[in-house]
Amino acid sequence: MKRIDKIISEHTHYTRSEIKKLISRGAVLANDERVKKPEDKYDENTVSIKVNGNEIDTREHVYLILNKPKGYVSATEDANQSTVLDLVPDKYKTRSIFPAGRLDKDTTGLMLITDDGEFAHNILSPKKHVKKEYEVTLDIPMTEEMVVGFKEGIDLKDGECKSAILEITGEYTGNVTIVEGRYHQIKRMFGCFGAKVIELNRICMGNLYLPKDIALGEIREATPEELEKIQERS
Repeated sequence: MKRIDKIISEHTHYTRSEIKKLISRGAVLANDERVKKPEDKYDENTVSIKVNGNEIDTREHVYLILNKPKGYVSATEDANQSTVLDLVPDKYKTRSIFPAGRLDKDTTGLMLITDDGEFAHNILSPKKHVKKEYEVTLDIPMTEEMVVGFKEGIDLKDGECKSAILEITGEYTGNVTIVEGRYHQIKRMFGCFGAKVIELNRICMGNLYLPKDIALGEIREATPEELEKIQERS
């Protein structure tokens, strides 16, 4: 059994003082009954909680897979632009969720949104060697010089990139696999060869390829099997 204010604070962005005020206004329900005191205790595994009419998910963490469309920034909030969290269903928005990693505003594809900081670190840290694979379209033809350069490690202004794999799939298209996630990394890597990236789409994290049942702009919870694949190293 755990205090109701502690349960809510652990699974939402509300502070304990905010929760106390909500309870005093009668805005918190537990098992469809109004909570009277912050210290009232419940079993967080079975209790049904609503705050301002919104049901609170009391699971420890949630993991959402998004097929990101263009036009959204990878941030929790932005005063001037739409963020990937605008695509998340309202029932998850009481949690402290965030995008695990960054995709540029004009980049599409596989993205994980979660409230599990440790999990996010494990899939994003270069030391973990969790690969990310992208489909790329350039404004000039792909070359073997690019393939060799990516393998040897491109030297950018903020340091040399780890070895990457470039597989040419067409005259202007290819697949790039990296284990880092630097700012505009792939665009800057191709820029070293005088090439501009026209289209960029992430198709894989770890060993999880973007599920075919998630259309562009759609989002759903990841299965345990998918979470395992995301963390797998090659």
